[in-house]
Amino acid sequence: MSEFDDESNGKNKAYTSVAIGIVLLLAVVVAGIWGTFRFIDEQRDRDLQNWEIRLGIVAESRAASVEEWLREQKQAIGTLANNASLQVYLTQLVIETNENGNAISDVPEAGYLINLLNNQAVISGFWEPEEPEIRANVTRPGRAGIALTDKTGSLLVSSGNMPPLNPNIRAAMAQAGSGQPALIEMYQGIGGDPTMGYVWPVFSVQGEESSQEVIGFVVGVRTVSSSLYPLLFQPGDIMQTAETYLVRREGNLVQYISPLADGTRALERKLSLKDTLAAAFAVDHPGDFAAANDYLGNNVLVTGRALSGAPWFLVRTVAVQEALAETEERLSTMLGIFILLIVGVAVTVIAVWRHGTSIRASELASRYKGAAEHLKERSEFLKIVTDQQPTTIAVFDAEDKYTFANRVAADDAELSQEEMLGKKVASVLGPVHAKEIIEMTDLVRGDFQPRSMITHLSEGDANQIIKSDFIPLRSARASKEVLTVFQDITDVVKERERREAVLRSLVSTLVAFVDRRDPFSADQSRRVAKVAVAIAGEMKTSEETIRTVDIAGNLMNIGKILVPPDLLTKTKNLSNKEMDTIRNSLVASADLLEEVDFDLPVAATLRQLQENWDGSGQPRGLQGEEIGEAARIIAVANAFVGMVSPRAYRNALGFSAAVRHLLEDADIRFDRKTVSALINFLENRGGREEWQYFSQKPNTAEDKK
Repeated sequence: MSEFDDESNGKNKAYTSVAIGIVLLLAVVVAGIWGTFRFIDEQRDRDLQNWEIRLGIVAESRAASVEEWLREQKQAIGTLANNASLQVYLTQLVIETNENGNAISDVPEAGYLINLLNNQAVISGFWEPEEPEIRANVTRPGRAGIALTDKTGSLLVSSGNMPPLNPNIRAAMAQAGSGQPALIEMYQGIGGDPTMGYVWPVFSVQGEESSQEVIGFVVGVRTVSSSLYPLLFQPGDIMQTAETYLVRREGNLVQYISPLADGTRALERKLSLKDTLAAAFAVDHPGDFAAANDYLGNNVLVTGRALSGAPWFLVRTVAVQEALAETEERLSTMLGIFILLIVGVAVTVIAVWRHGTSIRASELASRYKGAAEHLKERSEFLKIVTDQQPTTIAVFDAEDKYTFANRVAADDAELSQEEMLGKKVASVLGPVHAKEIIEMTDLVRGDFQPRSMITHLSEGDANQIIKSDFIPLRSARASKEVLTVFQDITDVVKERERREAVLRSLVSTLVAFVDRRDPFSADQSRRVAKVAVAIAGEMKTSEETIRTVDIAGNLMNIGKILVPPDLLTKTKNLSNKEMDTIRNSLVASADLLEEVDFDLPVAATLRQLQENWDGSGQPRGLQGEEIGEAARIIAVANAFVGMVSPRAYRNALGFSAAVRHLLEDADIRFDRKTVSALINFLENRGGREEWQYFSQKPNTAEDKK
């Protein structure tokens, strides 16, 4: 073979190698582009799954709130229907009107039933304020209320402002005739207000339960705009196009029964049940997730939930454009970057192939070494900072193993920090304490929200209280690591309990001192506090209000130390000046306690006890809810205890008479809701029996107890 042939063969081999290299490079580029598009599609699907979870969480939360609201409304009517007194009086009312032919106004039980219905309507929300005066001889229709009918549906008595029994209500009454409560489906009431309610059968109290028969119905009707629809809004929702609404099926149509974002009022829009409609998808596939068109034709992501308390469906949507805008922008950026990277890699490969890889490899090695050293320095710095903290700091991975522990955590476990790494929390802290920690870390990983808990640990006679904070590490979503900080708060809790005990001891001492000076009103303040706490509990007030009425009620008579003893024990009627002296003792009580640090508005509450609901009281003439809730509660409790307790100058009133006086002064001196709460406790919570001893002489064994 000639030299020329050898050179040609060498060139052919070189060209072949170049060709193979180009083909391989093109294959890599094509594979990279295909992989990029595949990755983009997977990211889009993953974001859709995330939106499914987000919409589902909101839908579950709002559905739970709506179902709880429905249960409360149904229970309010059921409580009345199962009230033994109501059953007895309604039975008598039906006999007197239907069988004996008497007028309802001539039956004594009718008045009691009306008061009972009014009280329950105010407490449970089946109540609407009266319409403004109309300068015409026109009957003003009601919008909400509670009524009693006989089994034929004839109205007997009702609360004030009860609307007429329309066909919707009567349809529910016909359904309840079988002996089961029935829902009054939502309809447009007076003025177009969305209205709904419940009908509950009332059974005769005679005979065995199996032989009971329906003698009438309790009908409760209320508007829902101010109580139900606000429950559809998700707190903290920042999405502009996100919307939650209620729908129901009507034949081949779906009706929107809550207001819509475009301004459409409730019950004013119906659309056909076609597959592309978001509301129709939620009705036919509750719990599923899809992309569909909303009532305006906009493309939205949708999920729905069927409600257990009514034949309704909750629909949660968000516009696809808003939901995936960030995703599409991010994916487009990623696509451009990936393509640029692929091109860059191809160019780099060619450059490396032509110029060699030794220098580049050396530079990369040097760069990686510097990054590794920098990372090590940062890790050492964080370790030094956390080791100086007096609290226990640890990080747990998805399997609840230690991935970090500061010096305090290692010392508590009697291990080195290196030995802690990789160990399960149960092997270090024990199975009991570890169970609580694992449950909390699972919750934090589930919704990626920080949480805290208080744990009481006992070992022999020693008790320890630990506050634990669990924070998800946002830079470690894939590993689902949770940062946990344990802090010993035993001393803080004990000091708070000691201060509470000292405060209670001071209150008891001051009350006992006042009782010695005024034997005829001894234990008055304790009774007022007891009644005030019961009223506050009936109204479901805050824990702070309950503590305030307890302490302020006990200390309300402390100002009587400035009243002459002969005036407190006077058996004759008191003059106006003497009555003013006793009344001013309430202000004196506030003045004496002004500088005492209760961490509660005790002095401010005492200073408002003589304010009246209509603004006619003193010293500032406050009106309505300008008066603190605690002061309104104690005012009713004080008036009630004062009337049913004997005094040096008069005998005690009966409970019924005292209630009549309170009702006469409702909306004048007292808050009607507070009076209603007291009456409900007396009639339905055993208050009459529990406080019967109030009419006895003071300092009885029951009060001391």
